[in-house]
Amino acid sequence: MNTIAIHTLGCKVNTYESEAILRLFCEAGYQEVDFKEKADVYVINTCTVTNTGDAKSRQMIRKAHKKNKDAIICVVGCYSQVASEEIECIEGVSVVLGTQYRNEIVDLVNEFKGTGKQIVKINDVMKQATFEDLDVDLFTKNTRAFLKIQDGCNNFCTYCIIPYARGRMRSRSRDSVIKQAQTLVNHGFSEIVLTGIHTAGYGAELDHYSFYDLLVDLTSQVKGLKRLRISSIEMSQVSEEIIQLIASSSIIVDHLHIPIQSGNDKILRKMNRKYTTQEFEEKYFELKEKLPHISITTDVIVGFPGENDEDFEATYRWIEKLHFNQLHVFPYSKRKGTPAARMKEQVNDTIKKQRVKSLIGLSHRLNREYALSQVDQILEVLIEEKDGDYMIGHASNYLKVKVDLPISSIGHIYHVHIHDIDDVVLIGAVIDEEN
Repeated sequence: MNTIAIHTLGCKVNTYESEAILRLFCEAGYQEVDFKEKADVYVINTCTVTNTGDAKSRQMIRKAHKKNKDAIICVVGCYSQVASEEIECIEGVSVVLGTQYRNEIVDLVNEFKGTGKQIVKINDVMKQATFEDLDVDLFTKNTRAFLKIQDGCNNFCTYCIIPYARGRMRSRSRDSVIKQAQTLVNHGFSEIVLTGIHTAGYGAELDHYSFYDLLVDLTSQVKGLKRLRISSIEMSQVSEEIIQLIASSSIIVDHLHIPIQSGNDKILRKMNRKYTTQEFEEKYFELKEKLPHISITTDVIVGFPGENDEDFEATYRWIEKLHFNQLHVFPYSKRKGTPAARMKEQVNDTIKKQRVKSLIGLSHRLNREYALSQVDQILEVLIEEKDGDYMIGHASNYLKVKVDLPISSIGHIYHVHIHDIDDVVLIGAVIDEEN
């Protein structure tokens, strides 16, 4: 039997697409092996968000070739979309695909077996107008299921290469999303995470069907779905009707990830983020007022070109004031081909590291304060893995919870009474099992 090994770099969308690629190979009779092992076919699903992502992608290609010089090496994803010429020249590369044609990957591997000639299939993604359906029935490494509902982005933030790698926004058809969601639930998944490059931009190019409409259909028509999570949403997309739906739905979780990237208006303008801190703040407190139990996490980039000490301090104080429950902090990384890479006043790495450390410290404090507020509450927890003497999982508000349960509890949701805290991880006892 032929063997297949996949290595995934980057985001949740890549995770989804790798699972879909693996499914195609398994249907063709391949057996999955660990990427560290010798395989007949290696697939590297690349990331190009930063120059480091490019370098890691090249490193994994070379590792695969070193492990088995006779292997067929397929390189797919964002890096190969924007820099296929670089990848073609790396020794051992057999098939190069970008962010399209992945559903043809097995046929292309068979073609390479017959000809021995390198295959490069890259098209102008900016001309891509339809969503490429890639189905996933089972996630081999997750207890929650990701469901990709859209691709591409129209925002063109100045630091981001992704619109050039993924193209403009394209939405999966409503029927395809519902069918895929039902299949995942039928395979035993209690939670589905909606994901995409600009997830809540779903439906922007569709007639009379919006992201809100999709949420309504998923929560009302997918039988057995217990938990629905939105991987990320822009504040401008948090509409009044979505707020009301979250408030009334027992399925949509009480957690939203809303990126800010900066808490300084000067930097937001340079990033081409189309809001001000005041606009964001007004909507934020309105959201917290209407959904008092909502947990809000965010992304922040520090050290963007032109960000001085005063700008950073403004961001720090603003985040502290809004009291996000957790921060994902990234140092700005120059990405060749983006407007920000050509900007003056690049911030040196030492200052970036200091600012990252400062915000991570703030994140930990805010996270702990939020966790402490959950003691004596009853939370719904999806059990995911064993952690020492405990099982551990995420509550609907995305806090980690430790519970004394058997290994068979993985994948099940429990009502848990929180009675203690270990740093930022909650500790609780099961009241009852939901499913």
